[in-house]
Amino acid sequence: MSLASVKEHFKQWNRDKDIMEFDTSSATVEQAAETIGVIPARIAKTLSFRGDNNQAILVVTAGDAKIDNQKFRHFFGFKARMLSAEEVVEQTGHVIGGVCPFGLANDLGVYLDISLKRFETVFPACGSTNSAIELTCEELEKFSNAKSWIDVCKAWQDQELLEQIK
Repeated sequence: MSLASVKEHFKQWNRDKDIMEFDTSSATVEQAAETIGVIPARIAKTLSFRGDNNQAILVVTAGDAKIDNQKFRHFFGFKARMLSAEEVVEQTGHVIGGVCPFGLANDLGVYLDISLKRFETVFPACGSTNSAIELTCEELEKFSNAKSWIDVCKAWQDQELLEQIK
């Protein structure tokens, strides 16, 4: 059902036909990158955290980024605690591996990490473990109704420096 809700979400911009569905799994960053044919960092992964009043918040990051607990706590004012698989489905309407900030079951706060901004386009999932859509960062912000761009990740800068040295 969740791929259908994402397609319905994208109809308002006439982008529902741009959703790619694959014969193979795109549930992990590595699988999605291999299936789409891009580097893992360009996969926009959506992480689900327990927010205030037990309502989830979603943080969309680059595929090579990791949550920095200190930065997360400083920005949100509480410890980063991920939701269980059951809570993810209950809060978002999407299964793990297909979680995205589109076509959500509840009105959740969506935040985009600056680790994504180094790419012209990124590939978030579309509600199933075998789907994605290519979006610019501006489109991702608009279509997800993101509250803001934030800086709560680590490790991606290190990878970027390593690539510059090569």
